[in-house]
Amino acid sequence: MNAPLTPELFTAKLEPSGQQCDAWADQTLLDSIEMGGLNWPSSCRNGTCRTCLGTLTAGSVHYKIDWPGLTAEEKAEGCVLPCVAYPDGDVTLQDPEN
Repeated sequence: MNAPLTPELFTAKLEPSGQQCDAWADQTLLDSIEMGGLNWPSSCRNGTCRTCLGTLTAGSVHYKIDWPGLTAEEKAEGCVLPCVAYPDGDVTLQDPEN
């Protein structure tokens, strides 16, 4: 019998505060950040209101929706919507309070 598959576990870090939490591959970054006890602004949780807009400074994410409310320019600048972004590995985000 095969063992059940466990989702990959990464780390989400906020800079420059250095706060960090677990970031599971099968959960949005926002869910992981909140479950890790870190503060991050949020509202709609579907990628449209942009309240959670942040900047990814290291690592990469993917989306399960075609176009998550970001312009091509914003994506090129590292902008992410944590409410609909899934980590591909360890990630670092600019702390929203800085």
